[in-house]
Amino acid sequence: MKLKKGDTVLVVSGDDRGRMGKILKVFPDKSRAVVEGVNFIKRHTRPSSRNQKGGIIEKEGSVNLSNLILYCTKCSSPTRPSFKIIESEGGEGKAKVRICRKCGEII
Repeated sequence: MKLKKGDTVLVVSGDDRGRMGKILKVFPDKSRAVVEGVNFIKRHTRPSSRNQKGGIIEKEGSVNLSNLILYCTKCSSPTRPSFKIIESEGGEGKAKVRICRKCGEII
């Protein structure tokens, strides 16, 4: 999977096109992700022990992964990551890392 929790992404299509945010949660089986500050939905809730007042609560909804692109913070541009297998420090094994196609830095 190309996108992970904590990545900075750019929304490329939909109502929130052009917005950037950090991924809060990823659902790989559904191909969706929850992005901070994107796709707000309103929930009408009753008063309960957890929420004393009730009312309308706004929270982020999920976005399809096809509508997101990884944003490289080092070169400040959206990019499709490439993958590379490198030797880990100490020569103990190999690690698969994501690399920015534009600047060549490890994401």
